[in-house]
Amino acid sequence: MRAPDLLASAVQNTFRSKLRTGLTVVAIFIGAFTLTITSAIGAGISSYIDSQLGAIGAEGVLNVTAAPEAQGATDSGPAPYDPEKATAGGLPGGAPGFGELLGDADIDAISAVAGIDRVEPSRMVAADFIGTPDGDRFEVSLNPFSAATNPDLAAGSALSTDARHEILLPSDYVEPLGFADAADAVGAEVVLGASNALGEQETLTATVAGVQNTTLLDLGAGVNTHLIDALNEIQSSGRTTAAPSGYVGAIAHFDPALGEDELDRIKDELAADGFQAMTTEDQIGAFQTVISGIIGVLNAFAVIALIAAGFGIVNTLLMSVQERTREIGLMKAMGMGSGKVFGLFSLEAAFIGFLGSALGAGVAIGAGTLISNALADTVLSGLPGLRIMLFEPSSIAVVVLVVMLIAFIAGTLPARRAAVQNPIDALRYE
Repeated sequence: MRAPDLLASAVQNTFRSKLRTGLTVVAIFIGAFTLTITSAIGAGISSYIDSQLGAIGAEGVLNVTAAPEAQGATDSGPAPYDPEKATAGGLPGGAPGFGELLGDADIDAISAVAGIDRVEPSRMVAADFIGTPDGDRFEVSLNPFSAATNPDLAAGSALSTDARHEILLPSDYVEPLGFADAADAVGAEVVLGASNALGEQETLTATVAGVQNTTLLDLGAGVNTHLIDALNEIQSSGRTTAAPSGYVGAIAHFDPALGEDELDRIKDELAADGFQAMTTEDQIGAFQTVISGIIGVLNAFAVIALIAAGFGIVNTLLMSVQERTREIGLMKAMGMGSGKVFGLFSLEAAFIGFLGSALGAGVAIGAGTLISNALADTVLSGLPGLRIMLFEPSSIAVVVLVVMLIAFIAGTLPARRAAVQNPIDALRYE
């Protein structure tokens, strides 16, 4: 019997007991459906994180902060107060949410590392409001790390290093500020209010360089270095005593063409000096580790379901071997070798696995696509570009092949039992 004949016979034999085969296929269907859905969720979330964080992270930059172990924490409790430590720009007491601040000496130390082209210190600045000269005013948060981002723009251009105040307006501010659309806002002037140490409010005028789309991480409005310096000057004015100023971090620029070994050397040198340096890829990796862990747990439940379905395949084929004992004896008496008998029953097991996995994956794709589209238009409409489930052909193929492999392994026991039967004893079986 040739291979195509074996395959055709295996497919026909699979449907001899439709109910038993159907129940086994349903068990495999559930496992394959679950595995396909969880894989799609992992792919969808990972793709969105990659696109969002990858879009905002500029190439050739390192986010440099004080290393966690250098931030003064002690094993027995909080670090003692040091009045000589720097504050974040004009914010008394430092910057909430950040560790130890960097000083001018730290900026010089970072600049001295071979491979670093230039360093831009990041000050923590705040604005009381944003508005148009004759319009309403709204609260706004500012992004002190604008130099390290590659913004996803709806209109306009990125921030420049020109000696003028520039801002990247979040897209959800366009309509409230009275602009017709994102393009209409580009080039317009907005007013920012900031308070000094005495609580006195001053205003600044800034030009809208561009409008940035909503992203996974709401970093706030981007501001260029010239505007950051002006806001910091306002926040620092009015103090009765001088206080050391500092930076929440620094943006270290390097040649994007540097190899991994050279970049690792730069990170190691900065770490030896008490700094923590991370690229956008490093930050994405931290997110992906968490996502991969969650998806791994979900996939484990699907694999358990498939293993349970494997026992169903064993039972189905053992019953089939018992019912077809005389038929097996006849095939062997007519010259079919034990290897081909083994292959026949193994193909039946693999076909059952293929049938269940193909149906499970197909239904998962259809249902998942409908659910993903519905969520994108309703619950997840605030996160444009997010498709909670992303069905990749390679992942679906892997699911089908893995299920078929499990089915094949499960079928080896009954297939071996059929292959070793003595044809004379099998023909006498009642």
